[in-house]
Amino acid sequence: MRHEGDAWTRLDAPAGPSALATHPDRPGTILAGWRDGALRRSHDGGQSWVPADAGLPGAAILSIAVAAQAPDTIYAALEGDGLWRSEDGGETWAFVMDRPYLGGEEHDVLSLVSVAHETGMGGIWLYAGTRTGLTRVPDCFCRWQDVVAGDALDALVAGDAPAAVAALPEGEPIEILALAPDAPQRLLAALPSGLWLSMDAGVNWEQSASDPISALAVDPADPLHVISADAAGLRVSRDGGTNWSPFDLSKDS
Repeated sequence: MRHEGDAWTRLDAPAGPSALATHPDRPGTILAGWRDGALRRSHDGGQSWVPADAGLPGAAILSIAVAAQAPDTIYAALEGDGLWRSEDGGETWAFVMDRPYLGGEEHDVLSLVSVAHETGMGGIWLYAGTRTGLTRVPDCFCRWQDVVAGDALDALVAGDAPAAVAALPEGEPIEILALAPDAPQRLLAALPSGLWLSMDAGVNWEQSASDPISALAVDPADPLHVISADAAGLRVSRDGGTNWSPFDLSKDS
């Protein structure tokens, strides 16, 4: 569905996508993936769709992300496979990374975001939520890594204990990751225990809401404007996820 003014119109799109992605630099462009391995692209806000999965192996698409600073670059996480990348808006695809290896086994990537956050490893990361926790990989795709503070490596070299951090709960699947591309330090994560907020690109976390979240979106023009869906319906936050109120369509369109 698409909201226009005070009304909703049904989009002419195949039913039941398992993953969706957009980018603020490409208004009207939507990427949608399905569990049958199909991926389609729309350039008109969802009114029409074209195939965008040439070269993908046909495995279920679990998550899609558009590169933070390169909207023609798209990443797709495939079930039982790993990460695939397209650098031409979905025209062609190539495999770039195995699934993350955590706790002695590989895990599917359930949620995926591109984070343009300056660190000692460079500026662009892919953050991945799995059923056992959070991990990340730089866009050189050298290896999956824990999310740590920027000075953690310096402490390791100096032989000092790294600073204590407030991590996400252990052992919970990270079902949704969301952020505004221009505010990469503000990262939201939906877990069965509720919604969690990080103000430092995923190092430290605090719980923002205790109800399980089924959908989450951050306004790319205002990272403090967040909308979530839970069993009670839609909710809106105007302070980045700290406080929530019922979503009023007449005021928040």
